[in-house]
Formats: sequence, C-alpha cells, structure tokens
Amino acid sequence: MHEHSLIANLLSKIEAVAQQERAEQVVGVRVWLGALSHISAEHFREHFVAGCRGSVADGAWLEVEHSDDSDHPQAQDILLRGIEVR
Repeated sequence: MHEHSLIANLLSKIEAVAQQERAEQVVGVRVWLGALSHISAEHFREHFVAGCRGSVADGAWLEVEHSDDSDHPQAQDILLRGIEVR
C-alpha cells in the first residue's frame, strides 16, 4: 500500500508538470531514491509501470538513481529529478 501512495503522489506531480508544459505525453521520467527510502530501484520500477498505465506517463522510460549514502540529508526521500515531454 505504501508503494501505491508513493506512485500516486509522484504521478500527480508528473501530471501537473505535463499540464504546465501543455504536453501531450510524458516520454521519460528521472527519479532519485534515497538510501533510506525503503524501496529498491527494481521494486519502484514495477510499481511505476503499473501505476502509470492509462496516464499521460504510460509507456515512459524511467531512469532511477539509487543512493547508498544513508547520511545524505534527503536519504529518506524519493525525488522527481525531471521529466521529458512531447
């Protein structure tokens, strides 16, 4: 359930950016996973693909950077680094 809300929140942000850019489609997404975010890149990817079905980001490529620095000030966070739209 935690993953569902994570992806829903991320997708909401992606859709807001796409709307601001008047984009027809999101073709790529870059995210950063903190070392203490409690989700692996593979697990995040699975939920991202499922959560984006039928959305403006359906089929978008996903680039995931996973930090192993547990002392990083945002180690518990998942950050949206950027999106590519068309």
